[in-house]
Amino acid sequence: MRPIILQGHERPLTQIKYNHDGDLLFSCAKDKVINVWFSHNGERLGTYEGHTGAIWTCDISKNSSLMASGAADNTMRLWDVKSGKELFKWEFPTAVKRVEFNEDDSRIFAVTEQRMGFSGTVTVFRVPSSANDVAAETPLYVITTRESKATVAGWSYLSKYLITGHDDGSVSRYDANTGEFLESKQIHNVGASITDLQFSPDRTYFVTACKDTTAKLTDVDSFDVIKTYLTDTPLNTSSITPVQDFIVLGGGQEARDVTTTATRQGKFETRFYHAILEEELGRVKGHFGPINTIAVHPKGTGYASGGEDGYVRVHAFDKNYFDFKYTL
Repeated sequence: MRPIILQGHERPLTQIKYNHDGDLLFSCAKDKVINVWFSHNGERLGTYEGHTGAIWTCDISKNSSLMASGAADNTMRLWDVKSGKELFKWEFPTAVKRVEFNEDDSRIFAVTEQRMGFSGTVTVFRVPSSANDVAAETPLYVITTRESKATVAGWSYLSKYLITGHDDGSVSRYDANTGEFLESKQIHNVGASITDLQFSPDRTYFVTACKDTTAKLTDVDSFDVIKTYLTDTPLNTSSITPVQDFIVLGGGQEARDVTTTATRQGKFETRFYHAILEEELGRVKGHFGPINTIAVHPKGTGYASGGEDGYVRVHAFDKNYFDFKYTL
């Protein structure tokens, strides 16, 4: 499983995302640039430039025509994927930490930072039909997070719920049509920040990564934790594989402590866990710093990881991966 190494950023990676078909890979980083690559060979197709601060997040519409991004310049922007042209811009009082289209690409949310006296929010907008669609600037609704700021969020199946992960280790569920609060649950250690939230392919359950060194699999409807994956390092990212029952985790010792640590001790490896049996199956080395973001190919043929070291590593699974059977 020899990786393709993508060298297109000068600063740490913040999020990487495949498009719906898996032929394109988008990467954003603290260097104010979003890159798009062919996922099969690592060829860079282009860049999206316009943000004036670290870019924290991006998402791609199902037909790969639109890409949304959120950054520390307090804006969420909508781009034409093909031309690289900026189509629309929403402005906020604080940084945008997570953006995501809903299932039919009719709506989009932005998770904003709690800072300088401003509350953290999740703001939902209609996706504009054109660059002149001024009405799309007005939010459909704004969720002001309750006890603790939201760090991550995502749409459930059929855009029924909006799920948020919080700085205090809790998750909340909102009615995605109205923004009405439904319930909240403390699934991680109190005070341990949830760093990532990714859904299963059918969006009926999701996995959260947390600084308390665990990842949790939670059912959308019952809101019960189904599985817990224990590691020995703070986690920054977690993902679910569509082929084989695996959970892919990444993290590592905090960046500020890394200079005093050998790579092995820093635990900068991608970890594979059996989703049902909760056991670690293997690790993949490569990064020279904490792994900040992992995305699994939508067809389950491989995965990509982005690190504090500024590199994206794209792995294609070999035959042994698909032949693997876990024997009890």
